[in-house]
Amino acid sequence: MRRIIAYIILTVSSLTAFAQRQYEPNFAIGGKAGATLSMMSFSPKVSQGLLPGMMAGVAMRYTEEKLFGLIAELNFEQRGWKEKYDPGVNFSYSRTLSYIQIPVMTQIRFGSDRVKGFVNLGPEVGFMIGSHISANFDYTNVSAVAGYPAGYRTNQQLAMEVSNRFDYGIAGGLGLEVIMKGRHSLMLEGRYYYGLGNIFPSAKRDYFSASRGMSIEITAAYLFRLQ
Repeated sequence: MRRIIAYIILTVSSLTAFAQRQYEPNFAIGGKAGATLSMMSFSPKVSQGLLPGMMAGVAMRYTEEKLFGLIAELNFEQRGWKEKYDPGVNFSYSRTLSYIQIPVMTQIRFGSDRVKGFVNLGPEVGFMIGSHISANFDYTNVSAVAGYPAGYRTNQQLAMEVSNRFDYGIAGGLGLEVIMKGRHSLMLEGRYYYGLGNIFPSAKRDYFSASRGMSIEITAAYLFRLQ
């Protein structure tokens, strides 16, 4: 009986090692684009809604196992926030922050040879390259704007200059990949990003203790397998 058990263990181990040797490393590169919905995590709280934006970039993926891979991207992304006002109040304000972002994530893959689901998770760093404010009132002097509800709102963020252009945080996503004939594949992904860096000063003497970016990203990507 011991010999039989030992033989079974040896056979299974040999087959596993053979299967691992039969899987070839895979390196793919491609492009991606999509839409974003973003807001900020402010403390003190700011009344706001989701700001629509866009993103586009390039992606590189390396897989050495059937279930695991590593994906890195270089993206242009728009984030920011939109002030939320009471119904019937005809004021609008939004600030769009443009970033160059570099996420590096582990990818967990599952499914068939043609259709795979995946989970992405990892850190992301970025640098702000632009900031644009759109408003229909003088946001630099709200006390002089007739009818503006300044008394019960947080207003310091409206005209405050960005002091920290470097950003970092955590990104995680769920998606679906369709592998076509040849070396082509298409991916659809929904991703959430939570920033850990503040765009405004956050020392004890400063007004905001937190001013971090958050975004939801819906993207489509095309990858071409090089190896």
